[in-house]
Amino acid sequence: MRKPIVALVGRPNVGKSTLFNRLAGEPLAIVDDTPGTTRDRLMAESEWNGRYFFIVDTGGIDPSTGGKEALSVGSADYIQQIRQQAELAIREADVVLFLTDAAAGVTPADQEVAQILRRNQKIIEGKAYPPVFLVVNKADNQTFRNGAAEFYELGIGTPYPISALHGTGTGDLLDDLVAAFPTDTEEEEDDSVKIAIVGKPNVGKSSLLNRLVGEERSIVSPIAGTTRDAVDTKIVYEGIEITLIDTAGIRRRGKIEPGVEKYSVIRSMRAIERADVALLMIDATTGITAQDAHIAGYILEAQKSTVVLVNKWDAVEKDNFTMQTYTSRIRQDLNFIDYVPILFISAKTGQRVEQVLPLALKVQEERLARLTTAQLNRILHNAQDAHHATSRTGKSLRIYYGTQVRSDPPTFLIYVNDPKLAHFTYLRYLENAIRKEYPFTGTPIRLVLKPRR
Repeated sequence: MRKPIVALVGRPNVGKSTLFNRLAGEPLAIVDDTPGTTRDRLMAESEWNGRYFFIVDTGGIDPSTGGKEALSVGSADYIQQIRQQAELAIREADVVLFLTDAAAGVTPADQEVAQILRRNQKIIEGKAYPPVFLVVNKADNQTFRNGAAEFYELGIGTPYPISALHGTGTGDLLDDLVAAFPTDTEEEEDDSVKIAIVGKPNVGKSSLLNRLVGEERSIVSPIAGTTRDAVDTKIVYEGIEITLIDTAGIRRRGKIEPGVEKYSVIRSMRAIERADVALLMIDATTGITAQDAHIAGYILEAQKSTVVLVNKWDAVEKDNFTMQTYTSRIRQDLNFIDYVPILFISAKTGQRVEQVLPLALKVQEERLARLTTAQLNRILHNAQDAHHATSRTGKSLRIYYGTQVRSDPPTFLIYVNDPKLAHFTYLRYLENAIRKEYPFTGTPIRLVLKPRR
């Protein structure tokens, strides 16, 4: 089931980041009383009453770009940023939360946002889409809650007085929010292997897609960020149906330009979620960057299998040790996914491109592999005999037995005396012991510890 996207929209300093952090369950967005603190968009998964969705904190209305004078409601830059944020949110989101400030009352900026939202909604079967919820934040006392009625003049609908800081009123808002989610989030049954091509802008993702497909399916341009949408291309390779997902480039924070590129990142993250295997493309001419590591982290969090493709290899001056040096550097910088294969290619010349799909399909096979219970317990007992887990309390972790409870990704349930005694370094040791027996190439594995009763 595709997770709906909920976008937070509003003028600066109405509490978007505070509400985002409450819905996300952790402080992911920087919160400050200074208007315009949120410089970029953050996205996190949230859940309410069993419904999972993505919450997006937008930074499209950023008065800092126009200087202090941009805070003036009459500023052309300010109004443009309001318009841009609201239009993009309503275009890409399934539901929009329009935040206002109970203490400040209705402002001209709020009226501007409301007008844009109403103008860009579509009427489908007599209902406005996407639905917009008017959230009156900072209603921290009864006086402000009673005063929320004045926000009816915005013409958005019933105001929801809440306090994002204290959580007051958020339950009622979330009940109605999840009830408004579209019912068509069930995706069509598709047994094809889904391979997402991800990476920073301008690393050659579209060029690789065109090479793999054999025709010009995606626009190729040297201008970073040309691809705005996640584009699905169906192919058949040696009798296997494959869905190739070409995504917009993911820029590092602070480099996401205002406009449609902000929300193209949402599509990239959604593509990672849909994929079985992610092809993480790195630019050989610039070397691995912090953003490459961030994207790899996104893939790992989504528990997806990975192949690292070092593109533009034809443009690198090489000697007998260049590939080995690059490999060592990648292993060092991406040490948290040291199980992934690395392939040096050139989408421009076609060098080693013929190896990309076979390698991706091999990784997908590893994702579905299973170990027998006997195999797993032999590995675990041998690992425990070779190295016991130590504890500061003097009590040691004891492993009784384990079993693989699922694949895609491989997940192992291990019964122990006390899961709290397992340090993450020892779990990494057990993972390496399993991979030594069966590598699960390119695929993350999960170890779930459970106390034996």
